Amino acid sequence: MRCPHCGSLEDKVIESRQNVSGTSIRRRRECLACSYRFTSYERIEEKQLMVVKRDGRREAFDLQKLERGLQTSLEKRPVSQKTVENLIHSIEDEAAIKSGNNREIASKNLGDIVLKKLYGVDRVAYVRFASVYKMFDNIEEFLKEIENLTSLGDPFGEGRKSDDWE
Repeated sequence: MRCPHCGSLEDKVIESRQNVSGTSIRRRRECLACSYRFTSYERIEEKQLMVVKRDGRREAFDLQKLERGLQTSLEKRPVSQKTVENLIHSIEDEAAIKSGNNREIASKNLGDIVLKKLYGVDRVAYVRFASVYKMFDNIEEFLKEIENLTSLGDPFGEGRKSDDWE
């Protein structure tokens, strides 16, 4: 570690302490050249989850973007903010699991996760989200999706009700 006072690369660690949450280590150091004491912090650098778009571009997974999309789908629906927050974290967790070690998930897979979760919370929000995600061009596509919902029952086999998210 380079000394901030003299620039020497030679130091010794005097004390190490883990923070309460266990996410970083604080180290007190002393420069061997000038005896200046300083603190360094060590943290795990996690590779960020990336979303692979349909055209092959990659962009960082954005919780705020996900929340905006869900809020739009759930606008004026009887779904609590607590349920929305639980839904967001559930989607994030499942996306992280499905991405595996390479920390990448296809936007199609992410959209499918969102649809599956929305289906268990609010069917109207599900159709709203599906209309954008599946790029419905006309009313017939809306009707077909609604018909599939009513005739197939639970397409995800989840059987969840919105109460399960609270």
